[in-house]
Amino acid sequence: MYMGIDVGSVSINAVLIDRNKKIMDYVIDYSGYDHRESVERIIRTICMKTGIHRKDIKRIVATGYGRRNVPDTYKTVTEITCHAIGVRALYTNAALVIDIGGQDSKIIKLSKDNIVETFMMNDKCSAGTGRFLEVMAGVMKMDMQEFSSYGMKSRRPYRISSTCTVFAESEVISGIAKGVAKEDIIAGIYESIVSRIKAMVGSMDYVGDVVLTGGVAKNEGVASSMKRKFTTIQVPFEPQITGALGGALIAWENG
Repeated sequence: MYMGIDVGSVSINAVLIDRNKKIMDYVIDYSGYDHRESVERIIRTICMKTGIHRKDIKRIVATGYGRRNVPDTYKTVTEITCHAIGVRALYTNAALVIDIGGQDSKIIKLSKDNIVETFMMNDKCSAGTGRFLEVMAGVMKMDMQEFSSYGMKSRRPYRISSTCTVFAESEVISGIAKGVAKEDIIAGIYESIVSRIKAMVGSMDYVGDVVLTGGVAKNEGVASSMKRKFTTIQVPFEPQITGALGGALIAWENG
């Protein structure tokens, strides 16, 4: 058995694969304050669910910004590389990865031979991330589940021009004061995220599928807006585990 563990700012994701590279199980959990404790809990959970012992896990590869907090790893690998490998394993025609997490967003361009050709990362500002959506849902007095799809009812998205979370929040409050329909404001929030991502992609030339990953990919409204901007976009069955899957595959390759 081989395991990949992706320690992010908000969640820790782990994937277990067998010798045939088949996914045996995966776990997604909150990062918590103590990464080492959270990782140990996740490993125990996977072992319990699959009926294996820890010693049955031949190699562990860690990735993510907290990768150095994972004990007993064979090696650590950057999340850029792991996301690229994980996505290409799921989509052989993948050309561009858009990963939107809790605190950052990444654009990764893949070459035909599974090598990262170039990438762009926004980790300095929360605008366009999961945290941005949480703030906006709070302003709208809605839980994330309701917020995820409510804006899809909109026919006229409210324009939010600011790329800064603080200023965008002010624009949303202004829209509420003007009596703009709730679904139009929320649709505008979706569109602002997509516009920011589109700007990050910029003039990158790519031929193939665009794959949307990260926790924000589970937001129905954002995913729907993305599909209108990118004609060949794919969303994995579980978009949060691609980095961990890539780590597990690297562990397998080093068998």
